[in-house]
Amino acid sequence: MAKLIYVTNVSVDGYIEDESGGFDWFPRDDDVFTFTTNLLRSVGTFLYGRRLYEMMAVWETDPALAAQSGLTADFASAWQAANKVVYSTTLTAASTASTSLERRFDPAAVHQLKATDDSDITVGGANLAAQAMRAGLVDECQLFVWPTAVGGGKPGLPTGVRTDFALLDERRFRNGVVHLRYRLLGH
Repeated sequence: MAKLIYVTNVSVDGYIEDESGGFDWFPRDDDVFTFTTNLLRSVGTFLYGRRLYEMMAVWETDPALAAQSGLTADFASAWQAANKVVYSTTLTAASTASTSLERRFDPAAVHQLKATDDSDITVGGANLAAQAMRAGLVDECQLFVWPTAVGGGKPGLPTGVRTDFALLDERRFRNGVVHLRYRLLGH
């Protein structure tokens, strides 16, 4: 059975975007980038909301991005190798291969995917992750905590829902980022 893992970057005060919707406060770092690439390489399917999918699709649709360096080529390869499921009421077609569109988040379908997939699944985007957490589908939460407080914006974890975590692992990077890997209790 595959695990459903929520992976996201957050500010030290818990936000994935600042109040203006920006996330440029976490610059690319080679060590963090390599670690993230290795994490994605182990994933068989990415679950995305439309906005995050459109941001990530460039790893397949813009060859110049992958051509920037060996690190970006490796990331693009890992991203392209996975299946993608995009939840959107507005997209009419996917711009990438191995991508299916769904009009709404269906917890039963995600549960079935977890039961039949050999590789782990990630859920990306705070809104989609919140739906998956509320449905009790998320098994792990992996946070890349950046040493910046943005003071407000979009929370990285759902509000209005109590969730208890057990720390499984942590990794500190030279730039001050801390990767925290948690198991959601009750899973």
